[in-house]
Amino acid sequence: MSVTTPEASFLSTPRGRVTLLFLCLVGFIDFADGSILNVSLPAIQRDLGVSVQNLQWVLSGYVLTYGGFLLLGGRLSDLLGRRRFLLAGTTAFGVASLVSGFAHHAGVLVAGRLVQGLAAALMTPAALSILTTTFDQGTDRLKALGAWGAVGGLASLLGVFLGGVLTGGPGWRWVFYVNPPVCVIIVAATYWLVEDDRRRARLSQFDIPGALLITSAMLSLIYGLVRAPVIGWSSPGAITALAVAAVLLVGFILNERLQAHPLVPFSIFRVKGLAAADATQVIAFAGFGSMFFFITLYMQNVLGFSATQAGLAYVPAGLAVVLGAGLSSQLFAAVGTRPLIVAGAVLAAIGVLWLSRVPVRGSYLADLLGGLVIMGVGLGAVLVGVQTAGNAAVLPEQAGLAAALVNAAFQLGVALGLAVFSAIATAHTTDLLGRGIAPPVALTGGFHRALLASAVSLIVAAAIATRAANTKGEPIADDTATSLDVDPITLGADAQASTPTTPTTPTTPTTQS
Repeated sequence: MSVTTPEASFLSTPRGRVTLLFLCLVGFIDFADGSILNVSLPAIQRDLGVSVQNLQWVLSGYVLTYGGFLLLGGRLSDLLGRRRFLLAGTTAFGVASLVSGFAHHAGVLVAGRLVQGLAAALMTPAALSILTTTFDQGTDRLKALGAWGAVGGLASLLGVFLGGVLTGGPGWRWVFYVNPPVCVIIVAATYWLVEDDRRRARLSQFDIPGALLITSAMLSLIYGLVRAPVIGWSSPGAITALAVAAVLLVGFILNERLQAHPLVPFSIFRVKGLAAADATQVIAFAGFGSMFFFITLYMQNVLGFSATQAGLAYVPAGLAVVLGAGLSSQLFAAVGTRPLIVAGAVLAAIGVLWLSRVPVRGSYLADLLGGLVIMGVGLGAVLVGVQTAGNAAVLPEQAGLAAALVNAAFQLGVALGLAVFSAIATAHTTDLLGRGIAPPVALTGGFHRALLASAVSLIVAAAIATRAANTKGEPIADDTATSLDVDPITLGADAQASTPTTPTTPTTPTTQS
């Protein structure tokens, strides 16, 4: 017979609400910095005299190290302490932002962006795993993950808005100067709100070969995807980078099967629906990420929008993301995550299909606003649904790894989408220019093809999402651990971290047999 001990909702307390707000702030700053420089690039190129080739790395450098180090960052936070890595990552992020803001040479700016991405790879999985282990009751977890998902989508859109407003106002350097004060707030809140969960996994038991292999593989893969549209898919550089990534991934899989304490225990993929949620994230954000890229180019290069105007154009879409995420969070308990992810992806595809028909002499109200709003509602549902489904049945001991997998899928999807769909757009635009078509018409024709491909990728994501978990906020069963090969180092570390005593936050309802 089972007896369930009910616990009060931590989220309903003032401390719980402040904790959620602070964790969402971490997600906001990390996600926003992936898109905040999109409309600042012309000003940076003018001020620093950056070549077009190097200018790409102001954006891509962040994506490269963020995606490359996420799995390592997530696993380290599980093994050595989430608060420790949130503090280290936030401090590094603030320092790198200052260096980038004061940069007077392209090399310094790119180096700052690389460090920013590495720091974000430590911050994001630590913050998300703190969220899923702190708000561990069913309804609390649904609401918390809903807020995190909404912030993720909103940050990507508002990043463009803030970048445009700051670049058009005090200048592009302020895109970086606003980060350090926020980092100071995050560090102070971390000391105040998060328990010290420092752990002591022995170095001899840490999977160093696995860490080197997966990090090198992710770096090589994302580098290849970022560079392929620039140097050509058949170029030696692109082929070598992607081939090296494939070899390293095979080596990583073999290493993990031989390790007693693997960096990524493959048992985590036996968690129902986790792999499907991650795959949905990759394919969906291949579509979403490239859509933002092409619509921003269309607004600035075809319609002649300023940086500020391009940023403001995304505000309604940001509000739509909040609406979609809020509605989804309310509906999860009734219908579950799977139908909402599928519906959100289909709705977003309709919005992107609308945008794929933008004319050369288009207007914001007639040709962009409707599609952006429809897409935004769908994006909110997808983000919240995937985050919730991807973390639904994951044990607390592997929360950092699960968070890293979901966020790595996001970064990989954006890089993949830009690589593939940029090639589609460039090929069609080049063909039209070769036939004597005017540049604005040729550019718009390329955008049409790429946006249509983005809409198709969202339909594919909807199909994959039919295999994702359909959680309604059920608590994780206590016997889940018996069905998974949980790394004993992690379990031991958790036991050590929890020995002293009285918890300050409620835990998941326990079941005693």
